Amino acid sequence: MLLTCPWCGPRMESEFHCGGPAHLTRPPLTCSDDEWADYLLMRDNPAGPHRERWRHTYGCGQWFNVLRDTLTHEVTQTYRMGTAAGDVDE
Repeated sequence: MLLTCPWCGPRMESEFHCGGPAHLTRPPLTCSDDEWADYLLMRDNPAGPHRERWRHTYGCGQWFNVLRDTLTHEVTQTYRMGTAAGDVDE
């Protein structure tokens, strides 16, 4: 799989590490134990487009977001953390 780092350009997947789903909202400190456990342990397992965080571990070390199809592994979008994801049908 080829990933395009927003800072370094296209590189092989072996230079990166996946950090899990992107755009998760951490619950407030006042949340219940059940809410905290749900945040930590319960994740979607989608078949199709999915937003993920990736780190260019063996390159610039930066984190960025990826829109990747979990069925085909096709990467349709990469973008810097903190920027808008754009209009993508999910």
